[in-house]
Amino acid sequence: MIELRNLSKSFVTADGPVEALKHVNLTVNDGDIYGIIGMSGAGKSTLVRCINMLERPTDGTVLLDGRDLGALDKKQMQAVRREVTMIFQSFNLLMQSTCLQNIMFPLKLTRTPKAEAEARARELLETVGLPDKANVYPAQLSGGQQQRIAIARALATNPRVLLCDEATSALDPRTTQSILELIRQINRDTGITVIVITHQMSVVQEICNRVAILENGAVVEEGEVSQVFSRPKAAATRQLVFPEMANAETQAGSGYGQLLRLVFEGSVTTNKPLIASMAIECGIAANILGASTRTVGKREYGYMLIEIPGGPDELARALKYISGAENVAVQVEAEYRAKEGA
Repeated sequence: MIELRNLSKSFVTADGPVEALKHVNLTVNDGDIYGIIGMSGAGKSTLVRCINMLERPTDGTVLLDGRDLGALDKKQMQAVRREVTMIFQSFNLLMQSTCLQNIMFPLKLTRTPKAEAEARARELLETVGLPDKANVYPAQLSGGQQQRIAIARALATNPRVLLCDEATSALDPRTTQSILELIRQINRDTGITVIVITHQMSVVQEICNRVAILENGAVVEEGEVSQVFSRPKAAATRQLVFPEMANAETQAGSGYGQLLRLVFEGSVTTNKPLIASMAIECGIAANILGASTRTVGKREYGYMLIEIPGGPDELARALKYISGAENVAVQVEAEYRAKEGA
């Protein structure tokens, strides 16, 4: 288990001090694929570097199974870094070494016998699907293949935690999908804990079971991916999950009526023509300001922002009708606005 308690990190720059992280509290359980997501400058990379102490926190603690990593000496920290390994956006492979030599490199540092290290490296080449690339140099590989070699190298010391810092950001969508599937399979097969740092919500929805939303160095929302996707509370979360909806919320609509947010949970519900049915059955022609859906774990999650014209009676009938639909929650987004001049 990894626990971050009141973690803060400040830097001194030419323009003055910068608070990169502000009182971050998170718990990552063994076997999780845990996503940490935020826009550029949110503090994601600083956070992941604090987890393995490449950056020392200004305040707070990082605990690995109850051990305070900040209290460890250099030798103890070296041992921890064999348990907590990392892959990067830029792969960071040794370009003058073959793929086999790259994977063997961490084992060389631990003075593992050469024959044992080579056997382990060849095993990992099989794991990442590149058994024929042992004597090939990284420059001869595609970006996706290089990241597979980087993953194999990160697994060489049988770590318990794999940190992925924007590991798929430099890859095309199809290659990203294959790398995410590889990480998910490794998690299933080995039980390794994975922490995914990304700015792409599609990555989180693909493989993560829990997620934390980071904004300006602080965690603004955290929980199971399905829950955060179905009912995001923070504005930053809504912007990341449903950017179309965030943009719709800034629209004024017709200038009168009631703004309602509909939250859909489940593929059957999102495929139902709910608003059209309400217009036919209740005579309420709602104005749809925006809508967006996402697929998570074979279920559809989505939002719809609508404006109900008319007065309190129309609002009450609309709420009654929508509330009767299965797996639909409705939230009042704005107070009733009287039509100008009415």
